Amino acid sequence: MTVKYLQMKQILTILVLIPILLSCKSYKATNQQAKEYLTVNPEGNGPEVILELDKGKEHNHPSFVLWAEDEQGKYIQTLFITESLGTGVFGHGDASSGKWMPGEIIRPAAVPYWAHKRGVRTENGLYMPTKENPIPDAYTGATPSGSFLIRARFDEQPPESFRILFEINQSWDWNEYWTNNKYPDDKEYKTSCQPALVYMTEIDMKNPQQSYEMKVIGHSHYSGKTGELFTDLSTITTALNIAKNIRITIQP
Repeated sequence: MTVKYLQMKQILTILVLIPILLSCKSYKATNQQAKEYLTVNPEGNGPEVILELDKGKEHNHPSFVLWAEDEQGKYIQTLFITESLGTGVFGHGDASSGKWMPGEIIRPAAVPYWAHKRGVRTENGLYMPTKENPIPDAYTGATPSGSFLIRARFDEQPPESFRILFEINQSWDWNEYWTNNKYPDDKEYKTSCQPALVYMTEIDMKNPQQSYEMKVIGHSHYSGKTGELFTDLSTITTALNIAKNIRITIQP
């Protein structure tokens, strides 16, 4: 009788624990798949652009910018830029006190294709935003730590056909070609390593799609000296795995 009682007690205990364990497993899976959500420029009068990025295996807090151009490649507007790039102030920008503090740093190699397209030259002779001439707060946001979804609006109605571009860069991602001593006298190159990658998709508002997959079209100049786009990606390795998928959705 005692043996049967113990067996029944063990069975009941297992039955109670099964849903708890399954719940914990589901919670963990949900957390792993969770995205960060950001919304910028909600007062814009144009359509909403939704950027959804699934992080790749090499993702490690990259900086990036999202913008629009017309069919001829003429810059229309910046839709989103990570706050550090948009203000020229980085969280680990000043170590003069003996510990890292926020400080002003200009990184010409970070997203040079966008910077030259935008074409705003600041007081230092470079094309990147500065603390004195930042991108307005309405278009900036914190750097996501993982997969994310960003909602951004055009200021005004864009042309019927336009392009959405996305430039992304991650520091310290050396490889066998882009080594730490490839350009020993170029300090800006050392802040970028593998150059920024540029992704693009084309939008035709007369023939809208449910979503648009962004494709990589090239890389930027390794130190940001020019606004050239280099379409040969044979030297790029891990940088291609910063993002697994990048999708765009357009809503009224």
